[in-house]
Amino acid sequence: MGVNAMIGDELDEVVDGLAPVLFRNAPGSVSFNKLRKRLLRRVRQAFDDFGMLRDQKRWLVGLSGGKDSYSLLAVLLDLQWRGLLPVELIACNLDQGQPNFPKHILPDYLTSIGVRHRIEYRDTYSIVKEKVPEGATYCSLCSRLRRGNLYRVAREEGCDALVLGHHREDILETFFMNFFHGGRLAGMPAKLLNDEGDLMVLRPLAYCAEEDLAKFASAMQFPIIPCDLCGSQDGLQRNMMKQMLADIEARMPGRKDAMLRALAHVNPSHLLDPKLFDFAGLQANPTRPFDFPT
Repeated sequence: MGVNAMIGDELDEVVDGLAPVLFRNAPGSVSFNKLRKRLLRRVRQAFDDFGMLRDQKRWLVGLSGGKDSYSLLAVLLDLQWRGLLPVELIACNLDQGQPNFPKHILPDYLTSIGVRHRIEYRDTYSIVKEKVPEGATYCSLCSRLRRGNLYRVAREEGCDALVLGHHREDILETFFMNFFHGGRLAGMPAKLLNDEGDLMVLRPLAYCAEEDLAKFASAMQFPIIPCDLCGSQDGLQRNMMKQMLADIEARMPGRKDAMLRALAHVNPSHLLDPKLFDFAGLQANPTRPFDFPT
C-alpha cells in the first residue's frame, strides 16, 4: 500500500547512533534497519488513513507480553522519540491470574527502558475456567473480560484511547471467521469507538505483517511471555483461518495484501445487503435516450 515519500524522508534521519534506550542493543544490520523503517512507515500510514492522532493526548498501550504488543510499544516509542507521535504513552499489562504467570518480567523490562506503566491484577482466569465448558475455547470470554478491565484502567489514567497490537493477519483471520462461521462481512477495524462512546480503540499495526513483527521481536530479543490459558488450546477456529491464509499466500504470494486492500474498497451495490444499498428503489429509466455508437 502506498506511503507518502515525506514519511520515508522523516524516518531516514534517525536509525543508528542516537538510538533510544530500547534500541541500544538492537542489530545494526541493513536488513534490520529496513524492517524497522518499514514498520514505522506502515504505522504512520495507519495514523494518516484512519485519523488516529486527531485530538489525542494520552494512550493506554495494552501489553500482553507477546511479540505483537512488544513490537507495537517499540514502534510507538520509536515514533515518539523521533518527534512524530505527540502523544503520551502508558503501557498496561493485565495480570489475569494464570498459574505460573511470571509477574516480574514485564515490570522489570518496562522499568529498564524507562516506560511509564501500570500492572493491573484481576483474576479473570478463574472466571473463564468457571464459565466456559470443558473442551470449549476460552478466547472470546477472556478477551471480553480483558477489554473491560483495560477500558476501566484507560479511564482511570485519563487516556483518550486504548491501543492494541492487532496486525494484518489478525484482521484477515477475523474477517474470514465472520465470513465462514458468522454469516457476515465484518473484520477488525483499525479505529473503533467503544460502546460507551468515551474511548477510541486503535490498532496502529493494521497494515503490518505478522511475519515482520515476528522477525522484529526476535531481533529485539523481547522477553516473550507465552499465553498458556488460550494459546495452548488445539483446534481453534482462528488457527484454521491462519493456516488457510498461509496456504493461500504460499500458493499465490501477495494475496494477503490484496485481501487487505479489498477490505478498504467496498462496493455496496455489488453485494447483497439491502441495508447498505437501496436495491428496492433501483429502477431503470425507459425515457432516457440511448446514444448509439456512430
